[in-house]
Amino acid sequence: MGKTCNQAKSHREKRPLGRFLRNAGGLAAVEFALIFPLMLVFYFGTFEATQMLTAGRRVSAVAYTAADLVAQAASVSNADMADVFAASSALLYPLSTTPLTIRVTSVVANSGGANKVAWSDGYNIAPRTVNSNVTLPAGLTSAGTSVIFVEVSYAYSSPVSSTITDSIDFAEVAYLKPRRAVSVARTN
Repeated sequence: MGKTCNQAKSHREKRPLGRFLRNAGGLAAVEFALIFPLMLVFYFGTFEATQMLTAGRRVSAVAYTAADLVAQAASVSNADMADVFAASSALLYPLSTTPLTIRVTSVVANSGGANKVAWSDGYNIAPRTVNSNVTLPAGLTSAGTSVIFVEVSYAYSSPVSSTITDSIDFAEVAYLKPRRAVSVARTN
């Protein structure tokens, strides 16, 4: 007599390979084990991209804040410049200010229209040399006028990206006309 359907089924289930292929009990764990590393890469990649975008925006804010604070004054002293650098660098919080450089320069166009450095101060960078020539965008100054010229650079690095690259450099330049005087004077 032939085997019934139930007998054939039970015989097939006794074979280890067939039983393994039909068993879906550990399938979710295997899928999770395969997908989890990819999920981690996406998570840390998104975190890293967000941190880099934030650092880039803050570098721009540092440049325009420093230029704005200096352009509002009729004159600035050493104490004023220390305050400008402190206020501007505070915008980077919670990022480190160690790789931050800020250079504030007052550029005056002489009677011949040449742009010359009237004074310059730097935070973690050397100031420009007084009376040296500076190239500015066309039309920014005319004879007898001045502009506050701020250069900011920041070398961003994080624990996540340090395994891939050393640092990512951000730079921003800001130009603002003095508001209370033809040129901002520098006092000691």
